[in-house]
Amino acid sequence: MNLDQYAVDELFRKRLGLRRQLSAVEGLQPLRIAVLGGTTTNEVVDLLELFLLESGFKPVFHQSEYGRFYEDAVQDPADLIAFKPDIVYLHTSCLNVQSVPPVSCSEEEFDGYVAAEAKRYQQIWKSIEQNVAAQIIQNNFETPPYAILGNFDAVSSGGAVRYFMALNVEFARSAAADSRLLLQDIHSLSARMGTEQWFDWDRYFSYKILTTTEASVAIARSLTSLVRAVYGKSRKVLVLDLDNTLWGGVIGDDGVDKIQIGRETPVAEAYTAFQEYCLSLQRRGVLLAVCSKNDEDVAKSGFEHPSSVLKLEHISCFKANWEPKHENILAIAKELSLGTDSFVFVDDNPAERAIVAAQIGGIAVPDVGAEVSRYAAIIDAGRYFEPISMSKEDLSRSALYEANAARALSEAQFANYGEYLDSLQMQAEIAEFKPVYLERIAQLTNKTNQFNLTTRRYTQTEIDAISADPNYIGIYGRLLDRFGDNGLVSIVLGRKKGDELELDLWLMSCRVLKRDMEQAMLDVLVDRARAANIRTLRGFYLPTKKNGMVADHYEKLGFEPVSLDPETNASAWSLDVSSYAAHNRHIHILELVHG
Repeated sequence: MNLDQYAVDELFRKRLGLRRQLSAVEGLQPLRIAVLGGTTTNEVVDLLELFLLESGFKPVFHQSEYGRFYEDAVQDPADLIAFKPDIVYLHTSCLNVQSVPPVSCSEEEFDGYVAAEAKRYQQIWKSIEQNVAAQIIQNNFETPPYAILGNFDAVSSGGAVRYFMALNVEFARSAAADSRLLLQDIHSLSARMGTEQWFDWDRYFSYKILTTTEASVAIARSLTSLVRAVYGKSRKVLVLDLDNTLWGGVIGDDGVDKIQIGRETPVAEAYTAFQEYCLSLQRRGVLLAVCSKNDEDVAKSGFEHPSSVLKLEHISCFKANWEPKHENILAIAKELSLGTDSFVFVDDNPAERAIVAAQIGGIAVPDVGAEVSRYAAIIDAGRYFEPISMSKEDLSRSALYEANAARALSEAQFANYGEYLDSLQMQAEIAEFKPVYLERIAQLTNKTNQFNLTTRRYTQTEIDAISADPNYIGIYGRLLDRFGDNGLVSIVLGRKKGDELELDLWLMSCRVLKRDMEQAMLDVLVDRARAANIRTLRGFYLPTKKNGMVADHYEKLGFEPVSLDPETNASAWSLDVSSYAAHNRHIHILELVHG
């Protein structure tokens, strides 16, 4: 079901029926969200529930009483603690700020007002962090509804506009310094809509609901994108048609010289702007792929146009032929080792969009229409690629996949697979969790679905806590070879129980499949276990729709079967540490240091 097809009034009218349909879907991920509000939050929560259900979550909510966000977080957090939330959302507005400077405020006094209000919210965040192991999402502030001083309101030390801009900067600094705090950018969201479409004073005076219904929908969608990002459900690949999508005209008919791209006409400039938008996504880590009904050489020639912003080097996977597009997209997914639920498909042809949406489960197919000037805004509004952080791996993702293509080409030159592995000259850094890698570790736990034995998800907050807990042994693996650095690609996390280590998590990025990295990880894990007087490793396989590829993982590594659930096929495995002999033959371990 796609909720984007419903207008705002229709969404409200059909909400209960939509909720029943979405709740009936199997395999929804449980999620507990506490909403602490400065205004009435029921409407936002009702909408948020729909969008989270659509995204594969089964949310349960706890809401504070009207206006008691500070009291429930700081002064009386008992109900919050008892609820045990996964996420705490602070839904506040410019009306919930106490220390607003008077018009007569001096420059010397201004910073004190900002610091006092920032401190109040910092008390809230600190109290939540101390009392519950939850991810915190705090919105910043919309522009105030009135500028008493006109344009001077943004200049004067007594201007509300300047004050809220300064307060938003302080909130941003706090979020940048604290992985447990995420910022929802209400300021930008409300600016795009405009304050006249944002505030609804009749509803506020009657029901203490500050926003219009359209604004409530926007808030709920924005928040859903953040929750999706927290749990690794942001999309990774933008699949693009070519003719009348990346350039105007048909390359096979018009030729390179006649397609519309560049700055000479309004239409050509619109296509150039869309290419610039796609390139900006690629530079921040979104993979670009091409899926076009065309002859491959002809299709590629379009990127040779001197005004083309996008070049072939920016495309991670290129499929141009006369096969159905949904089949080519499935081939792209296989080549990139990514699920189609991480794909967004953009095509100017509504028939192609409809076929792809019908044939490929989980793929996002925005209704971009046929006006290229609107493409970027429509994709951006969908918030498909929402990040909550930017790691080194995110920024270099395209290069990682280009290097993988080079490895695949090299593999074809060897008849013996062991010789091919040796030719890669692989080196691995495998060690216990380090602070510098915790952000990437949290990302992997939420993004990896196929090579994931239990598919347990961990927030940044939980990973931070586990890394400091002596009852856990967690190791990461980075893999390098002669083609480049694959980055941090594998995680194993075990919990000590007496002289046993129960493996809650074992996962690996699919881009290093069949490289023997799992064997190298086990060698180091056993070394750590022996140092901690662990005698037995307990491994668990919990089947999902996507992780069937690792059903025999523990058997391959020499674990003995302990139990098998005939209904779910879940299994438990055991390995005697004392009798274990190292498996790894093709990877040189760079680091075997404790800590």
